[in-house]
Amino acid sequence: MRSSGHAAPAFVHLAAHPLRWRLLTELASSDYRVRELVERAGQPQNLVSYHLRLLRGGGLVTARRSSFDARDSYYHLDLERCAHALAHAGTALHPALGFDLAQPPSTKPPARRPAVLFACTGNSARSPIAEALLRHRTNGQVEVTSAGSHPKPRIHPGAVRALREHHGIDISGQSPRHLDTLADRRFDYVISLCDKVREVCPDFGDHPRLVHWSIPDPAAADGPDRTGYPAFVRTAAEIDTRIRYLLPQLALTPREVQP
Repeated sequence: MRSSGHAAPAFVHLAAHPLRWRLLTELASSDYRVRELVERAGQPQNLVSYHLRLLRGGGLVTARRSSFDARDSYYHLDLERCAHALAHAGTALHPALGFDLAQPPSTKPPARRPAVLFACTGNSARSPIAEALLRHRTNGQVEVTSAGSHPKPRIHPGAVRALREHHGIDISGQSPRHLDTLADRRFDYVISLCDKVREVCPDFGDHPRLVHWSIPDPAAADGPDRTGYPAFVRTAAEIDTRIRYLLPQLALTPREVQP
């Protein structure tokens, strides 16, 4: 057999290992802690940690300290970086196998109007940003709301400004709400954006798909260094990226989405 003399792209080496592929597929749907990945993969913790280090070294996975328990870290799959890596791998095999990264993931209308809840602690920044961005991107084809376990008196001005200036969305008339006010609602997805609220989020019944996005509170950047507003801009951008990759999942009927 004649060898081409070209090494396979780094993504192929990383993703080809069965355990690393399992970790990638688990993290594609939600952020998890090591012990949760150990349970889901059914492998020893030292082995899972070793392969997570390799995925982090390859830039596909990142880790953030939990805001609920600083001894824990949440692992996150960088879907945007994965998309670029996959495109490069396809092009390396044959130019016709690449794909246009400028094209967003499929946003075909869902089979039925799914219901999504975004939850965080204060419902003043992360969750209302996510609610507004998902509503904006789906043109009302998704029933979306947000709430908090300990809602603040008002939406944070930084969140209002970031959405208005960078996404053309006005949420200035919105007010935080408590999770308890939604106890009788049915949701297909419950997405927590705060490590603290993930531990206390109530059970909404009907077995919604539970997803966690471990995103730092941009309000924590408020202070004498005046880095507060850029943190809201970065947070809105990260949430918008995650929502773009959520859209193809929402296009499936709830019966087709695996828990």
